[in-house]
Amino acid sequence: MTTYSGPATLILVDGARVTGMASLGTNNRGNLNGWSGTFRPNEVNTDIRNATEGLQLELPYDQIGEVTVTGVRKLLATQVLMSLVGRGPAPF
Repeated sequence: MTTYSGPATLILVDGARVTGMASLGTNNRGNLNGWSGTFRPNEVNTDIRNATEGLQLELPYDQIGEVTVTGVRKLLATQVLMSLVGRGPAPF
């Protein structure tokens, strides 16, 4: 299993960029392109809470992967944790 944990930028459908921290890993269940994890945005607004598909996750050094949000969980009054599933090769 390959993993990544560190800074990332979630790119919304409208091109808005949201910085935060990602924790990602590959899924070794016969699908070499499978990967998933979580993203904790530094700021939270309605657009972020409603984001689901057509998103991209950018890691340092311009590595980008397509992601779908499968769930959003409230951590604190001002923080959320987004569950992600990647499509295509893992960007890490």
